[in-house]
Amino acid sequence: MSFFDDLAARIEATDSVVSVGLDPDPSRLPDFLDSELPRWAFNRRVIDATHEHAACYKPNAAFYEDADGWRALQETVAYAHGKGVPVLLDAKRGDIGNTARQYARLLDDDGLGVDAITVNPFMGRDTLEPYLSREEKGVVVLCRTSNSGGADFQNLEVGNGKRLYEYVAQRCEEWNEHGNVGLVVGATTPDELEAVRDLVDLPFLVPGVGAQGGDAEAAVEYGLADRDGTDVGLVNSSRGIIFAGEGADTESAYFGAVGQSAKRLKQRLNQYR
Repeated sequence: MSFFDDLAARIEATDSVVSVGLDPDPSRLPDFLDSELPRWAFNRRVIDATHEHAACYKPNAAFYEDADGWRALQETVAYAHGKGVPVLLDAKRGDIGNTARQYARLLDDDGLGVDAITVNPFMGRDTLEPYLSREEKGVVVLCRTSNSGGADFQNLEVGNGKRLYEYVAQRCEEWNEHGNVGLVVGATTPDELEAVRDLVDLPFLVPGVGAQGGDAEAAVEYGLADRDGTDVGLVNSSRGIIFAGEGADTESAYFGAVGQSAKRLKQRLNQYR
């Protein structure tokens, strides 16, 4: 069973393609968290509030790269798994040789034990091989990102009428020998999201629908790929969900708003499924 097989089962069980980004920015954490690991305490409450609506959790490694943060991330991954929810680590790794092999250990049980990871293809196929070879793990490759500067390089023409992001998509489909490859394609550029879907049948992780204001309908129409009769893909929201309770007077009100935000996004996306 690959990550995307497990994800298909999770999508069916929850009737949801929502990925909840667990990005606990310390400057935005509520004051009522009383814990030596406030990021973990925050994530646990977010998971409790959203797991019924989450197909996946996507922590971004940038918010955990210190000693306490790493402990918080380990606890978060274990707790999400305890709720039956897969975890995709947004790490955007991409390096050569022994360095790549060490990064890929994040997928192993003696590393973090996450189910999938985002990677950067800029340095070529050999840098992704340590991830691709783990057949049961998901490898989600940056293709057309949701940030405005993504066009600086990703939209460059590379020949045969193709832009770089289109070429990346086609190469990734060639690399999908084990059925464990997906693509990051943002909802902030719906025409390009459609262009990538016209080229490949890989599952997409579609960021940008929440705080970045991306196109939810396009995210569903072009972001999901058929996998044995189930539409598989993820539409991510991070800040739009986890900080939905800002301004609330109580802890219950705060995380009640978080849960409602995840539910609303699920319902909004399901209108188009």
